[in-house]
Amino acid sequence: MTGTDEFGFPIARGFPTIDTPGMAQVDLLMVQFYGISLPQMMENAGCALALVARRRYLPGDLADRHVVVLAGFGGNGGGAMVAARRLAGWGAQVSLVPSGSADALKGMPADQCAILKAMGILPGEVPRMPPDLILDGLIGYSLRGAPEGRADALIDWANRQDAPVLALDVPSGFDAINGTPHNPFIRADATLTLALPKSGLQDGGAANATGALYLADISVPPALYRRLAPPLDVPPFLDGDIMRLL
Repeated sequence: MTGTDEFGFPIARGFPTIDTPGMAQVDLLMVQFYGISLPQMMENAGCALALVARRRYLPGDLADRHVVVLAGFGGNGGGAMVAARRLAGWGAQVSLVPSGSADALKGMPADQCAILKAMGILPGEVPRMPPDLILDGLIGYSLRGAPEGRADALIDWANRQDAPVLALDVPSGFDAINGTPHNPFIRADATLTLALPKSGLQDGGAANATGALYLADISVPPALYRRLAPPLDVPPFLDGDIMRLL
């Protein structure tokens, strides 16, 4: 650790990168070997996203701050909805915009959406009120090809706003494995990636998509990484659950 960034997050170097098959293996081992469920991981990811949003973009009283949460149908969308719940609990005005009909949500994202509905945060269209912050939870590290349909339109909308975009794990439309931006892709002001940085996120041109890059500990036991093929030597999160990567 070499100090902190301007928002107080510890600066870290030396974390290895991971590709899509490796991250899928991490998720599998978390559940099958350690009994750490996907909802637990989603909760950890969303809480970390809310903390970065709070500290970097929404200091002080949140009563007049408006956050638009763009949520897809997978784990990224569920994590973004966890962050929406936390920010609403801290007083922010939250607008939830799914990438399709909310009635079509299934599994954990559907569960998170139901919680938000119970809180009075109903899924809808992009609001007319200009946001102070946009959370991008549309598409995660498993992106295959360019975004289409509603996700395409929401990425275009986000890029046209004056508000900064904070992306979860990977900016939507950016291939985090080979570092290739598709058309369109989110141009994030900052990205909070999970567990380990995905292999394309630290390429030379990736900063155009990611902005400032942060890494969140989602409670992966360090010994798990030594079970991967090939095994990885991952330093512990000694200085905090969220690190700024350089």
